Amino acid sequence: MVRVGAAKTALAAILTAGTFAAVAAPAQADTLQQALTEAYRNNPTLVAARAQQRATDEGVAVEKAAGRPSLNSNGAVTEFLKRNATSFFAPDRIFTVGVDLAVPIYSGGAVRNAVRAAEERVQAGQADLRGTESAIFSQVVAAYMDVLRNQALVGLNLNQVDVLTVNTQATSDRFEIGDLTRTDVAQSQSRLALARSDLQTAQANLIAARENYIALVGQAPTDLQPPPPLPGLPEDVEMAVDVALENNPDVIAARERAQAAGYDIEVAGAGRLPRVSLFTGYDYQNFLGSVPGQILNPDDPTNPVINTPQSADAAQAGISFTIPIFQGGRPAALQRQAQARASAALENVIAAERDAIAQVRSAWSSWQASLAIIRSSQIAVDAAELSLEGVRAENSIGNRTVLDVLNAEQELLTARAQLVTARRNAYVAGFTLLAATGRAEARDLGFLEEGLLYDPALNYDRVEGKWWDWQRDPDPVTITTSTADTPAQTAAVPELEEITIERDY
Repeated sequence: MVRVGAAKTALAAILTAGTFAAVAAPAQADTLQQALTEAYRNNPTLVAARAQQRATDEGVAVEKAAGRPSLNSNGAVTEFLKRNATSFFAPDRIFTVGVDLAVPIYSGGAVRNAVRAAEERVQAGQADLRGTESAIFSQVVAAYMDVLRNQALVGLNLNQVDVLTVNTQATSDRFEIGDLTRTDVAQSQSRLALARSDLQTAQANLIAARENYIALVGQAPTDLQPPPPLPGLPEDVEMAVDVALENNPDVIAARERAQAAGYDIEVAGAGRLPRVSLFTGYDYQNFLGSVPGQILNPDDPTNPVINTPQSADAAQAGISFTIPIFQGGRPAALQRQAQARASAALENVIAAERDAIAQVRSAWSSWQASLAIIRSSQIAVDAAELSLEGVRAENSIGNRTVLDVLNAEQELLTARAQLVTARRNAYVAGFTLLAATGRAEARDLGFLEEGLLYDPALNYDRVEGKWWDWQRDPDPVTITTSTADTPAQTAAVPELEEITIERDY
């Protein structure tokens, strides 16, 4: 039969106690921190969410503008093509210009409550941005761990194909000398074919994982290193639920939107109340010399012609008010509509809380199960290694069949693959638990360099008090980079230590 000399030593690099691993590190390597940093800077979904939040910030300035003074001017030049027959002194043309200033005094609370609703929606949007950031990070962590896992599985399957290739050759040699039967050869060939099929599947999964990584991070993975321990994991599920109900961004956003919906009810009700404003204006007219002069007594040739003024101006100021009396039921309908939406928003708070609780408990369960599977799988790997060594030894003296050896090799491969997968699942579940409790964002993980943390409050503070109509930002440009030029990924994995295989006939 066959003995694998250094296979166990080589595969120990894949199954290290840390998490996954690979092999001799090249000159450049990627860490999880680098992957998260690159996604934080370059993920289009996250960058778009920040831009959307900046648009939400402007809602406060929009609503405040309704309570601020407004200044308008108007002008016209009119040419009278045909005069009225009785208009003896009408001008041929006229130029008019006017300036009007209006200052809202009272609007039934509509402006005040609209501003409050907009401010609540800004808070909700900032919570949504936190949720988007947390979701992107969770996807990046899963993609990072998927690449590590699938690299390890490809390595395991490559090793299995190498081992079974040697086994099949050794079995054929022993069949030639009459030591084994054709059945033994067929069994070895069958297992080798299945191992090659499993290798193809593992390689395809690795390519898919790498492409998904590129879509999220924006660049191809390069010799990913084992991830660091997760910080701040809760001690028990009850504590995790309590933290989530206070800090989960989806729950916070739902609560802020419910508050905003409450203000919307008052805004709708303000349509029934009076509106008062101050106004002033100035108007100027110029007839452009087209008003004819007037003769007081046409029969008196000495009577002089009186020149008519060719311009005039006027100014006015006052207080205006509007008192709604009947509007066909529109204000009541708008208020009932706002009340229904507020009711929906309140229910959405409960729904968000339920989702957060379910996410926490599910992630906790998956995390604990994965930790238990890691312990069991490690025991299984140790036992399977001993079992394979014993079966091979017994096969060499004729006490075990070739099928027994093949089964032992398959059991070891399965146990190792399960250990690799369990380690991936434990890390992803742990990070998912952090995300559900609102602790999986850049500010919590502390991996960014100083000055790189995006603070949405800075933009809100910048725009919420602006008055000038001509203040605008630079034209938008694409910030993130395309991956069209990134080469298509392969299933190549870093080379493992050379495996020495000894034949024992």
